[in-house]
Amino acid sequence: MSGSQYEHLLSEQDGATVRITMNRPERRNSLSVAHLAELVRAFEAAAETKATGIVLAGAGPVFSSGHDFGDMAERDLAGMREMLRLCESLMHTMHAVPQVVVARVHALAMAAGCQLVASCDLAVAAESAAFALPGGKGGWFCHTPAVPVARSIGRKRLMELALTGDPVDAATAERWGLVNRVVPDDELDAAVDDLLARATRGSRHAKAVGKQTLYAQLDRPEADAYAIATEVMAGTSQSPDAREQVRAFLEKRKPTFDG
Repeated sequence: MSGSQYEHLLSEQDGATVRITMNRPERRNSLSVAHLAELVRAFEAAAETKATGIVLAGAGPVFSSGHDFGDMAERDLAGMREMLRLCESLMHTMHAVPQVVVARVHALAMAAGCQLVASCDLAVAAESAAFALPGGKGGWFCHTPAVPVARSIGRKRLMELALTGDPVDAATAERWGLVNRVVPDDELDAAVDDLLARATRGSRHAKAVGKQTLYAQLDRPEADAYAIATEVMAGTSQSPDAREQVRAFLEKRKPTFDG
């Protein structure tokens, strides 16, 4: 896998990890339609590999400033719906891929950039990073970025972030649950790799089904969530890797997984 096939990002496989880097530093990694489409393609391509993890990063001084206003300026209602639905498709794709997706947030993540972070499975931030839904202090509200952010930080904190439009620092984002870890800037890559290594150990197949089932049951009533989880857990108990896990435990040895 090579980043040469993309204009707005870099995508390379490094062992068991695919690293996707937004590469529009001159535009603060803003999300034009072309950029969003490339991100969807890159995640779909990564899903077809044997990689176990994906790292989403941004080049330059900003992780992502959100939607590209230059790309939006002349769009009519139909054009704006097209753009926002493409962005929604990207978020769904990030959830659907079998790999664990970790955001590497080195700097400011605004609006749809904050939406990207909230939509990743895990997130690690540098101490100098910050997060904002700035629409609340302007003329256009951050409606869609608020969807995954709300599911990470809860109602009152979402309201503060969205209504004030003020950025919060990395330590606050960690306390609120938007990111998993905050580390010194020079330790960011090591912390991302450490978390990803721990989150991808074990059966690749079991992890993929597990991730997708978690997203399927989140935010559903408890009875519905149990119905989904019970059926998937019963079904996957018959998989080769699940049977190997049980045998290895009983035989007091380390399991060997196929997937």
